[in-house]
Amino acid sequence: MTDTTLSSQESIFTSTAKDWSSDMTTFKGVPWGKAMMWIFLLSDTFIFTCFLVGYMVMRMTVTEPWPVASEVFALTVWGVSVPLLLIAIMTFILITSSGTMAMAVNMGYQRRKWAVFWLMVATAALGASFVGMQCFEWPKLILEGVRPWYNPMGAPQFGSIFFMVTGFHGLHVSVGVAYLLIVAIRVVRGKYDHTNFEIVEITGLYWHFVDLFVVRTEA
Repeated sequence: MTDTTLSSQESIFTSTAKDWSSDMTTFKGVPWGKAMMWIFLLSDTFIFTCFLVGYMVMRMTVTEPWPVASEVFALTVWGVSVPLLLIAIMTFILITSSGTMAMAVNMGYQRRKWAVFWLMVATAALGASFVGMQCFEWPKLILEGVRPWYNPMGAPQFGSIFFMVTGFHGLHVSVGVAYLLIVAIRVVRGKYDHTNFEIVEITGLYWHFVDLFVVRTEA
């Protein structure tokens, strides 16, 4: 390797180190709120990952048969049992809410405050309906005998992992609904008129994260 090549490599490493240490090039223009949200989401990803790995290990090591999802989560509509209907509706709701949230972010950067408000309210309403369906899903399973320590349809571990993971996800959605409404109200009141409405994008980051981890142990 020639001295010229070594000198060129040292120059690249030196300039990169200066960029990162000076916080002038690499992170230029990134609001602190967005950076902190990414750090929070990264830490939350580790928690969700631990739950998923625990679920995977549990399901592979149990000796009793794992409940059949199409039977456990079936709904009867007009006398016909429809497998996974509630789960399909809940997933569709969250995916739709991602679309309304993305539209709210677009309207925010166009500074159309009332459009942002109504789109965020619509997103919050979809999130609240998801939580409402969880409030229907849990009592239904409990009445059928599913407990965190017992499950009449198969492996007893199913109840513990289901209630833990879906409850944790439902908590995130509930917090997100409150967060959306607070930001929406502050937007129309002009609290962010002096900014570029990046708060809407920051809120969207959290909501898309919640949608990404539609964690369903019955899958």
